[in-house]
Amino acid sequence: MKRFLACLLALALCLSVSGLAAAEDPASWALVEKAVLLYATRGEEAADQLVELMAELKETDPEAASKWARILQLWNNKELTVNEDILPDGLPDTDALCLVALGFQLNPDGSMKDELIHRLETLKRCAEKYPKSWIVCTGGGTARDNPDVTEGGQMAKWLRENGVDAGRVIVENQSQTTAQNARFTLELLRKNFPEVSKLAIISSDYHIATGTLLFSAEAILRGYEDMEVVSNAAWKAPSGTLSPMFQAGALIELLGDKQTAYDIYFDNYDIHEIMPLD
Repeated sequence: MKRFLACLLALALCLSVSGLAAAEDPASWALVEKAVLLYATRGEEAADQLVELMAELKETDPEAASKWARILQLWNNKELTVNEDILPDGLPDTDALCLVALGFQLNPDGSMKDELIHRLETLKRCAEKYPKSWIVCTGGGTARDNPDVTEGGQMAKWLRENGVDAGRVIVENQSQTTAQNARFTLELLRKNFPEVSKLAIISSDYHIATGTLLFSAEAILRGYEDMEVVSNAAWKAPSGTLSPMFQAGALIELLGDKQTAYDIYFDNYDIHEIMPLD
């Protein structure tokens, strides 16, 4: 795997990463998906095959090769620190920092489940520690019997009711997956809050690595070189895991192949009540 990572680093450094295109050619898509699924299922055992795939991608789409080399490096990060309950010291207490709270499926009636409330309690502590930061509540309509509410809207309401200044709170209420959390949140921030350059992910502990990977990957794919995930804070959940295969599905969703992504989700996780967005 060291050889694989060294090759990825060399590839990422030697190729341009400007622009927004990311494996737009179907042949490039196929190579990226093959590499992502191979890493998810075989990990370090697939190092030689992954090097070959990335070299082939370099020949067909150098820009995509550079970006996905960087993303695979991020995915291989085994040293991510998950901060329990609150953000660490030393982050910028300015409007360059944005706390991104990831949603959780609502109860059928639209009320929030305990896990989401615990995430919000963690978020509130972080917001009090960094009072000049922006806050994003991200998540769409996932209440089976109440289409009028969204995760983002319910989260923002809880924050207002618990003393957080509503003027700091940004609501993204269209997403239904973590990949869409990343896609729609970064679109919203870049369009309306260009001062934001540092992101801190707030979620449950088992979700932090996935959230960090997807927000970082989306920034790379969009060419947002000035926007980075710099930290996190997590509620320690009593249970919960997200497998490499789930992360593979999410990366494939970012690539643009929603059908394959949702097939992976449905085959591995009970999310059949959540329908894909058009």
